[in-house]
Amino acid sequence: MPAHSTGPVRRPRSAATVDRAARQAGVRDQNLSLALRHVLDCAQPQSRADIATATGLSRATVSGLVDELIAADLLVELEPAAAVRAGRPAVPLAPARGTVAGIGMEINVDYLGVRALDLGGRVLSERVELGDFRDSDPVAVLDRLARIAARVVSNLGSDGIRVAGTALALPGLVDRITGPLRVAPNLGWRDVDVIGILTEHPVLAGLPPRLANEAKLAARAEADTRALDGARSSFVYISGEVGIGAAIVLDGEIFPGRHGWSGEIGHTVVDAFAAPEGRPHASSRAVWRHPEGISTLEDLAGQDALMRGAGLDPTEPLSSLLRAAQAGDPAAVDSLHRGATALGVAVANVVSVVDVGLVVLGGTFGEVFPFVHKAVEQQLERCVIFSPWSPIEVSAAQAGEYPAMTGGALVALNAVVSDPAGWADGATLIDAEAR
Repeated sequence: MPAHSTGPVRRPRSAATVDRAARQAGVRDQNLSLALRHVLDCAQPQSRADIATATGLSRATVSGLVDELIAADLLVELEPAAAVRAGRPAVPLAPARGTVAGIGMEINVDYLGVRALDLGGRVLSERVELGDFRDSDPVAVLDRLARIAARVVSNLGSDGIRVAGTALALPGLVDRITGPLRVAPNLGWRDVDVIGILTEHPVLAGLPPRLANEAKLAARAEADTRALDGARSSFVYISGEVGIGAAIVLDGEIFPGRHGWSGEIGHTVVDAFAAPEGRPHASSRAVWRHPEGISTLEDLAGQDALMRGAGLDPTEPLSSLLRAAQAGDPAAVDSLHRGATALGVAVANVVSVVDVGLVVLGGTFGEVFPFVHKAVEQQLERCVIFSPWSPIEVSAAQAGEYPAMTGGALVALNAVVSDPAGWADGATLIDAEAR
């Protein structure tokens, strides 16, 4: 099992999240969540006194809440730190490790993956399988993903780890109101009942996934990583793969849009007159058609476009393009510069609308960051009207490899953090027969 960590789980707060002690019906349940969130949101271990000070709860109340959270295997006590003054040293509290897991899954154009995280941010189990899923059969791909998930759940169950839930990242439009995947152009999928197919499998029948766009879940992981210093940030997250997705993060929260469809920057029209040479126009795709004679950002800056522009086969790994650029190959360097220029223009339009000061480049763009960030910065400086007074920073993503899987696991764990009392009362190990 991988032992690396993504850091403590920091849960996104909605507008309804209480920041002070709740004093209405369900007060204890809400305060359990409040106490647990505080420990998870802090980079350093917290004492009972720290929780009381931060939340406004009395020390006696906090002591009872913490005892319940420890009994539920959600928090643990660490060894007391050396006392700096007279009196009993404070006992630090930390997220329990290896007791409860959230499972994040992902389907992308060239891989399937499943990752399980605990409340401490440690990767408990992970499986990634490479493949080519362009124009694929959704039932076959989802069946394969379910089998991968079953092996991960089996590993967790063997170790006595309870599963909080699952979430699935998809490279397309996911309707957050009604649920189906509406369209995933690069997979060739349209109107697929993803949950219905997955829950035909015994393991996922008991753990039906929440669906979300992969860029939004990757941005969730990025926001969590950037919250390590306790600050909440606003940024535009760009997820570059064969397709290009984006997410808008405002004060640490993902802005989903009315249907959950915000951030489809890859389909932004960059050139309204001609499709790029060397690639069939998007209008030839069966699942989605742009008007004739236009080029989108994906046409100019998607991974396939970057590879073709460098004279490389798009089926080769991105590392081939990176090695060529590092060796100073003119075609590779020029292809990355052209793609980054188109990306910078598209992102400038987003920044001008939402007024944020940070652009985070993830996925493909994170891997080739040294070769693209200056061109992106130049276009932001040139095209954003307020850049002379408020320059826009461009940063490489910090959430690590496969951030959408991490984001999915964080979303699944939020069910526990939002209702620790209900979790403690109703949680059970996955039935051995389901494994």
